[in-house]
Amino acid sequence: MKVVDEHVEVTETEASSGVKGHNVRYVLAVSLIAAIVVLSAVWIIPALIR
Repeated sequence: MKVVDEHVEVTETEASSGVKGHNVRYVLAVSLIAAIVVLSAVWIIPALIR
């Protein structure tokens, strides 16, 4: 970060502050739902067969 004249200049990396890849929340949500479905099937299917 540099002060030039009366304003501050920052690099692209400093400006973004590492906020990238918002798709992570969607991957986590889909993974959670898939895990719930698979574990439910593993529990429900044997119970129905008995």
